[in-house]
Amino acid sequence: MDAMQKMLEMYKQQLVRQFDECSVPVVCAIGQSGETTVTMDDGVKLRTMYWKPEGKEGFPVILLRSCYPNQEPVLVVKAEQVCRRGFGVVLQWCRGTGGSEGEWEPNIYDRADGLATMRWLDQMDEVESIGYWGDSYLAYTGWCMADAVPDKCKTMYLGVYGCDRHVSAYQDGLFRQDILTGWAMGNAGRPIEADYIASCRYHPQVEVDEALWGIRLDWYRDWITNTDRDSEYWSQGLWRKLRETPSEMKIPVFIRDGWYDHHLGSAIATYRSLSPESRAHTTLQLGPWNHSYGCALTGQDTANLKDDSIESPMAWFKRILLDGENPPPEVQTYVCGKDEWECWNQFPVPVSEYRTLYLDAAGTKKEDAYRLGNAPAENNAQVSYRYDPDDPVLSFGAESLFVSQGGVGSLRQPPCSWRKDILSFLSPVFTEDTELGGSIKVRLYVSSDAPDTAFAAKVMEVLPNGTTYNIRGSITTLAYRGHSEHRQSYTPGQIVEVEIDTWEISWMFKAGSRLRVDVTSSDFPQYSIHPNKEGPWSVHKDVVPAIQTVYTGKDYPSAVILPVVYPQK
Repeated sequence: MDAMQKMLEMYKQQLVRQFDECSVPVVCAIGQSGETTVTMDDGVKLRTMYWKPEGKEGFPVILLRSCYPNQEPVLVVKAEQVCRRGFGVVLQWCRGTGGSEGEWEPNIYDRADGLATMRWLDQMDEVESIGYWGDSYLAYTGWCMADAVPDKCKTMYLGVYGCDRHVSAYQDGLFRQDILTGWAMGNAGRPIEADYIASCRYHPQVEVDEALWGIRLDWYRDWITNTDRDSEYWSQGLWRKLRETPSEMKIPVFIRDGWYDHHLGSAIATYRSLSPESRAHTTLQLGPWNHSYGCALTGQDTANLKDDSIESPMAWFKRILLDGENPPPEVQTYVCGKDEWECWNQFPVPVSEYRTLYLDAAGTKKEDAYRLGNAPAENNAQVSYRYDPDDPVLSFGAESLFVSQGGVGSLRQPPCSWRKDILSFLSPVFTEDTELGGSIKVRLYVSSDAPDTAFAAKVMEVLPNGTTYNIRGSITTLAYRGHSEHRQSYTPGQIVEVEIDTWEISWMFKAGSRLRVDVTSSDFPQYSIHPNKEGPWSVHKDVVPAIQTVYTGKDYPSAVILPVVYPQK
């Protein structure tokens, strides 16, 4: 047995243990099981596996639709365990994958195919009700049809995915490359052996498919050339329909995501756009996880963080499909650093006050960092650095990584100003525990000698012993400053205000800690490298360096803005 097979067997055994420990007990044996094909509206037949609980004439069914054939052994174990708890299970393979007919093209056919499968189940007398379960792409296959499912479909449990595809793909004009370039290489329909980092750095990126991968992927080219949120590509057709689906759905949904999952921003946008009818019975759960629900925290106590990746969905389906209940709305957030779960009736959680710390680039750096103060400095100051796209800052401690899993999460950070193109700012000591809940914002007054460029910020906690862990980071560009939905012009040398918004977080700053903010112009491969040129990042054949300047003081109140929360009693 090779190493991969051993890992698979260990995971399957772990999965069985999780089912054995969950609160939903085994109530029957597996009755009939097997395979069939389900014919889609256009005649394509999809391979469909099924399991029925023994001794039950009628039963609820949990549907899963997957495009990942390599996960079949694990999904089969999951299906068998679910079936023993009184549910029927149907596992279907998306067209062009896992033995299903048709051509594999991501996203395009899943709404129509999913609804055809729902109608097939809806017509069966033995199927009393239907639930849908999936994570990542398996969650997409649920979200994309959630507004049009038949009455028998009572709920969905969907994790680590969201319906706002532009949020998943871009941050102010910069592509989330470690997610979607990596995903494109792994799901191109044929094996790609090209080096991943070399692929990400290839110029022009719009030609990397044919140049290095040996296959033309028009859907990938669409992703990387349509940077404007209001472009026809994102605002029409499939992606518009997906974005609007939550506002039109009626059924309750359990939305599960991680503070360090690359779909978090889209998942939160999805929750906030749910129809009132759906949200009235929906649960949103946000924990300190990465995309695989692994704990993404280091240097923190996590004794109260339990793995409920089986308990949670099984209890949800039992409550709705077996017991016939509609749960009340709830938001569950794990507070990093506090090691506690908190429950709310809304999200984002209510902010008690916004606390502002101001950057001050005047004077001599201490501890290789400039100062963060409680008020803008009386004297204006500026500090510059050279940003070279050929030597980007590498992502380490990040939210939007997938291929580069070693860099995702809250990780121990290098010392202040550890590169010449990084500006560090350090606050005084916090005198009391301070809980943050929401989006941390970094407001900068900047200029550049380039016609367009990027500015990135990372917010960190420096513990009393001096070790530093990232909390949140993000990036923006001059072309999309103000979070514009479309590109705008910039005159080199012009001083402008930019705001770098991070994804939401729940985090407890400890008394005795200090806050650190690093400012730079790259975060690769979490985000594509900005070439310091105008136009979509993906079309440029070369890159050029730029001189970046950050301004501070009373006329240029660059700052970090913290959402402080007083938890509910």
